[in-house]
Amino acid sequence: MQSIVASGDESSVPEISRPRKLQALGILSGLTAGAWLGAAEAPTKLVAVGLSPIVISLIMVVGVFLARWSLPALILGTSSIRADLRRAPHLIIWALLAGCMWAVANTMTIFAIRDIGLSIAFPLWNSNSLLGIFWGFIFFGELRQAGWRRWAGVLGGALVMCVGAALLAVASSTQAPAAHSMRGVWAALGAGVLWGTMYIPYRKAYLSGMNPLSFVTFFTFGELGMMAALAIGYLGLAPLWQEVTRARDVLFWLVFGGFIWVIGDVFQQYAAKYSGISRGIPLSNTNQLWGLLWGLFVFGELRGSGTATYMHVVGGSLLMMLGVGAIAFSSAAGQEQGQWKEAARRESRRYGIAPDYVEARMQGMQVAGEIKPARSPWDWALVAGASSIFMVFATMARAPGMPFHWVPAVLLIVAILVLLFVCGVALWRTTRFN
Repeated sequence: MQSIVASGDESSVPEISRPRKLQALGILSGLTAGAWLGAAEAPTKLVAVGLSPIVISLIMVVGVFLARWSLPALILGTSSIRADLRRAPHLIIWALLAGCMWAVANTMTIFAIRDIGLSIAFPLWNSNSLLGIFWGFIFFGELRQAGWRRWAGVLGGALVMCVGAALLAVASSTQAPAAHSMRGVWAALGAGVLWGTMYIPYRKAYLSGMNPLSFVTFFTFGELGMMAALAIGYLGLAPLWQEVTRARDVLFWLVFGGFIWVIGDVFQQYAAKYSGISRGIPLSNTNQLWGLLWGLFVFGELRGSGTATYMHVVGGSLLMMLGVGAIAFSSAAGQEQGQWKEAARRESRRYGIAPDYVEARMQGMQVAGEIKPARSPWDWALVAGASSIFMVFATMARAPGMPFHWVPAVLLIVAILVLLFVCGVALWRTTRFN
């Protein structure tokens, strides 16, 4: 298409290699998302020191709100958000709906962590990848005309994931109080259902050409609004304020956890955009492995448990990881890519979006003549304001009194920072974060 121009140095790359490069970028983004999403759940272990799951989720969403505005402003500037709003205003509703679903799901995960532990709850709520596969096929043409080998990889991987989840559910009954273990299992699975359905708005946004950084910005209003309503409705305004005040010493860790989660979610958005939700979501669900590492080595979960419990948890996680791998590496070929393009054309016609714009954004490029985003003084003010709020929380922070092992924590932090750098550079060079 003549009106499409490359975003970086891609103009010299043969057109046939572009989809392959974007698929590889989606895979890398999904793996990076898994690492950061896994790290983001670590602060929710504060539920072990007596904080209400509702308060933990609310304060994390405050951190998410701050990060979802400041990070896009820092990376591209809010001018790109305004441009996307003008082109596809209908997506604001979808983003708000997705944010509401996320808030409820995130609260359910914290109840699950309280009842069955982080290393067990993670793989259970990652059943969302099964719904991602289903919705991707039904609504967006993913896996259609993909060939029997790719179908076998995806369905076989899904079956292996179910077996792994079943092993982890069995293990949970030995690790939580008998009165609450199944409640934790159902909470984790319910979160998986909500998160799996939440990816429908994600895919609609990217098939319409919206930048992932723009989508997450509108997404956060749904998160904060729904979470505030849940917290006030569940606890009441006065008790909520009293509990937040009592927890002032650990608020920073929860706000910071929300910030980390947003970094992971940004990469998850790019994985969904360039790999599709049927592949990108299972890739980002490698957070179950990172959650297992944080739970076992940093927080000492399962310490003193019997051999059978360790076999169930570790074996179940490995099975689920094998399933994720089988799904993720059943990459989309030419005929399936054609189905993706047809779905994008359908979204383009439905909402009156220029086809050349949609085509360009699907390839991570800009349309000829499109003004490149730039940062304004307002953007720098947003970044400074969010940073100041984080610093205020940091001045009140203290280390919570709970088991914590620093050496494995430092190793995990170094690993996720390396992934952040590698994937961030790859996204910039290939798409300029389009």
